[in-house]
Amino acid sequence: MDNLTHSLVGALLGQMGLKKKTGLAMPTLILAANLPDIDAACLFWLEGVQHLGFRRGITHGPIAMLALPIILWALVMSFDRWQERRGKRPVDRLPLHRGWLLALAYIGCLSHPALDWLNNYGIRLLEPFSARWFYGDSLFIIDLWIWIALAVSLWLSFRRERRGAANWRQPAWTGFMVVSGYIFVNGLITGAAERMASEALAAGGKADALVVASPPPLAFWRRDIFWRTAERYGTARFTPGVGGSVDLTGAPTGMDDPRLAMWVKGDPAARAFLFWARMPVAERDGDALVLRDQRFMHPLAEERFQVRLTAPDTASEPL
Repeated sequence: MDNLTHSLVGALLGQMGLKKKTGLAMPTLILAANLPDIDAACLFWLEGVQHLGFRRGITHGPIAMLALPIILWALVMSFDRWQERRGKRPVDRLPLHRGWLLALAYIGCLSHPALDWLNNYGIRLLEPFSARWFYGDSLFIIDLWIWIALAVSLWLSFRRERRGAANWRQPAWTGFMVVSGYIFVNGLITGAAERMASEALAAGGKADALVVASPPPLAFWRRDIFWRTAERYGTARFTPGVGGSVDLTGAPTGMDDPRLAMWVKGDPAARAFLFWARMPVAERDGDALVLRDQRFMHPLAEERFQVRLTAPDTASEPL
């Protein structure tokens, strides 16, 4: 998910009552909820799509989930001691509770891969022990409805707290339950969409097709569906209560092009792209091949998720 969502979730956890467990709880939760995305800051030197081969990997895996909260915990305690030495520690701040501070760092940090798993971009939850990608396919990567639910519940909670109301935690808990229910319902819709498409494809002689359902922006109740076999790929649509339609004809994936394997060897961007791509497609463009991924072929996204390949002696930079 995007970093605004991660930040709002960290703040929501604090407003559910966790911020009263120790000093600096709220900043710790928000920072921890974003911390696994430190890989993005470390990859500024990579050009084009090469970052796709590194993102959502080692900093989202089990070793990072053990180490990153400890690092943050140590940094937050050092900051508190630094403020105290300079006489700038707020007098009304709760004292630091080392145990709770570490627990909150873990809670915030673990919320990050849990949310990232929910979309179809992918996350390598077992890196470095396994490079396998995991996908939840339940939420669009930037979900406006989750933004609204989290923001409203936080605003109501903060407002009650400022007024001294005893039940200031309740809106945050309500927001947490609403968002959890929203995620659950979206998971059910994705499951229904993929079953519908799989059954239609099996009836059409494509029982071995990979089927991926993806929610579009805003219209969370609908699903754009992508399917592929070794030779062909196509699309489908699904809306709960209405049903769906499947394009059984499709088009050639182009991944059997005899030039592809040789050209990819000489292009690090192409190698990174194919490592990340879940549903790769190779399209001919004159004497070149353009690598795309079915999940990101929308006109607004495709330029950021494609690589142009030419013969090794004239290999171009990724688009």
